[in-house]
Amino acid sequence: MVIRNIWCVGRNFLDHVQEIGAEMPQEPIIFLKAGSSATVGSSEIWLPYWTEEVHYELELALRFDAFLKIKEAALALDLTERRYQREAKQKGLPWTRCKSFDEACPITPTFLIRSLESIKDTPYRLWINGQLRQEAIARHMHFPLEFLVQHLEEFYPVTGGDFLLTGTPAGSGPLQPGDEIKVQFLGEITHIWKVFKHQAPSGDR
Repeated sequence: MVIRNIWCVGRNFLDHVQEIGAEMPQEPIIFLKAGSSATVGSSEIWLPYWTEEVHYELELALRFDAFLKIKEAALALDLTERRYQREAKQKGLPWTRCKSFDEACPITPTFLIRSLESIKDTPYRLWINGQLRQEAIARHMHFPLEFLVQHLEEFYPVTGGDFLLTGTPAGSGPLQPGDEIKVQFLGEITHIWKVFKHQAPSGDR
C-alpha cells in the first residue's frame, strides 16, 4: 500500500481541547505526517532510539481511493515526540521531527464502510496494558467527517491512497517499551501492537 500523504486534523474533540487548555478552532487545523512514517497492519511498534517522551493519540482514519472517494476506514495512532514538540513550539520551528519519525503512524488493516454516516455512531477505543485510555464516536467531532473530507479536497492536493486522521479524543498519554496497545472499532476490527525501542548506535549513548 503506497501512502503519499497522511493528513491530520488537530483539536477536533472538545474533551481533548479542554484537557490541553486550548481553544476550539473556527476551521479545521490540518497538518501532515509523512506517508513513509506509516506502518499498516503491523503488530509491533519500534520507537527510534533518540525518542524520550512519545505519546499516543487514537484516531479514526479515512482512506481516499483512486477517485478520491472514501470507501475504507481504519484506526490509527498519531505518535508524537512531546519533548521535541515542546522545543519546536517554544522556538517557533516546524514539528516534522516530532510527528514524522520512523513508524510514527501505526495503522490497522483497513475495512470497508458503506458511507461516512454509517460509522458515526460506532465507538472506537484504545487500551494500554488492559486499561481503557481513549474512547470516542465520530458524531462527537467538532468538524463532521463529510466536512473534513470536503475541506481537504478543496484546499489541499489530496491523492489516491492518502489517509485522513480525523482527530483524537481526550486521554492521550505516554508510551513505554513493553506496553501493549489494543484498539477496537466495534463490529469491525480489533488490533494489538507491542511497543519496542531501538538501541542507540555505538558512540551515541
